Amino acid sequence: MALDKDMDPLERFEAWFAEALDSEADVPDAVALATADATGMPAVRMVLLKAWGPDGFVFYTNAESDKGHDLVANPRAALCFHWKTLGRQVRIRGAVKQVSDQQADAYFDSRDRGSRIGAWASQQSRPLEGRFALEKAVAKYAAKYAVGQVPRPDYWTGFRIIASEIEFWQHRDHRLHDRLRYHRAETGWQGEWLYP
Repeated sequence: MALDKDMDPLERFEAWFAEALDSEADVPDAVALATADATGMPAVRMVLLKAWGPDGFVFYTNAESDKGHDLVANPRAALCFHWKTLGRQVRIRGAVKQVSDQQADAYFDSRDRGSRIGAWASQQSRPLEGRFALEKAVAKYAAKYAVGQVPRPDYWTGFRIIASEIEFWQHRDHRLHDRLRYHRAETGWQGEWLYP
């Protein structure tokens, strides 16, 4: 799909994301998430996009992890999708809000049982004495929740990035790539071309 400045950026993202789901061999919903702590020190890691729409782009995590602490201290973040097969990137920046408990519950309940047990067992981002300690924690929670539902831990939730800026990047030969950046304004999305 050629870049068109007049196309709504969310419609373009929908089209590009659908193409990525069809063409990318490895985890097309993987996205680099950049955060910064209260001092401004940046960090980046891969997460999975689990929902998106006009109200934002959603991923889930342990709120007691490094990224969770960053997002509480500095509720702004950036995402970068890279779809190598398509020669495309999408960059998104904006403010961050936590999803509702009902949304977090619904997504948590959709995960496989092992992933739900893992959410209880992993003290994400904290020091680990060794693999055996993690396996022991998994066994503990597997036994605790051997029967019935595995409830969502209070610290496990989702975050929504409310896009204020979306940039589309399309590979072109000789590094003369197409770049189209949109800013959210009171009147809607405003697009501008950028030099590669």
